[in-house]
Amino acid sequence: MSRRRAQVLDAALAVIGTAGVRGLTYQAIDARAGVPAGTTSNWFRNRAALLHGVLAHQLDRDRAEWERFTGRPPASLGEAADTLAALANRLSGESGERTLARYALFLEATTHPELAGLLREGRAAILDWGETWLAGLGLPDPRARYRRLIGHLDGIVLHRLTFPGEPFDPEPGFRAILAD
Repeated sequence: MSRRRAQVLDAALAVIGTAGVRGLTYQAIDARAGVPAGTTSNWFRNRAALLHGVLAHQLDRDRAEWERFTGRPPASLGEAADTLAALANRLSGESGERTLARYALFLEATTHPELAGLLREGRAAILDWGETWLAGLGLPDPRARYRRLIGHLDGIVLHRLTFPGEPFDPEPGFRAILAD
């Protein structure tokens, strides 16, 4: 992917993260990206193509974020819980705008079947990857456990983004799911 295209897609995520999917216009993206007017529409000729491109980019960014935080399998349950807690803190903190965009795109996919397929593929890849990440701990059914961890992660992050002033330590919840 070209640097400029990635810049435009990152700008689209920022627009969604601050203005929602309804605020996603070619003009808003071009302005946020600091590119000439019409740049976004040259790559994405209609809204469906734009949403598909933005969601695909978001899923790529999610995968990269997971790999950055969990680059190697955890050596212990405590390390796994700490890693997931650090990821929850990042997603609800410095990456909060992009996380809001992710949730908005996920909700958008509920009414756009062409996006739902892409979302299912992305989720399957994350689950496959997570199952492998947990497998070294010798836990029974690492895929089902990883699903529970992801559900917990999403709940924590959504809560923190919705109620940012409430303190909450996510680590004990992850530790409980891993030890269960």
